Amino acid sequence: MYIEVLQAKIHNVRLTQTELNYTGSITIDMNLVDAAGMIPNQKVLIVNNNNGERFETYIIEGERGSGIIGLNGAAARKGQVGDELIIMTFVSMSIDDAKKHQPNNIFPDRNNQLI
Repeated sequence: MYIEVLQAKIHNVRLTQTELNYTGSITIDMNLVDAAGMIPNQKVLIVNNNNGERFETYIIEGERGSGIIGLNGAAARKGQVGDELIIMTFVSMSIDDAKKHQPNNIFPDRNNQLI
């Protein structure tokens, strides 16, 4: 049997832009993507701490070091610039492996930069 467990989390980043007229996704600074062990096009679960929204989308590459966190397309309706987001990925594994698994959680600063 396999279960889904947290693979990685980018905790409490600030939304820096919204772009309604764009094919949907979330743009994330590639420094954060790499540090979390995520990859472009990977499915993510987003939690908006300010309004309680929870939704899924996929990662697109943001400029390295820019601190960009951008909601695009329909997802742009799920937050406002300045909102705090949690971005999570999950992985499927056996229960035995899951018991030993440690997710890769990162905690950027208030400017979405690695500490």
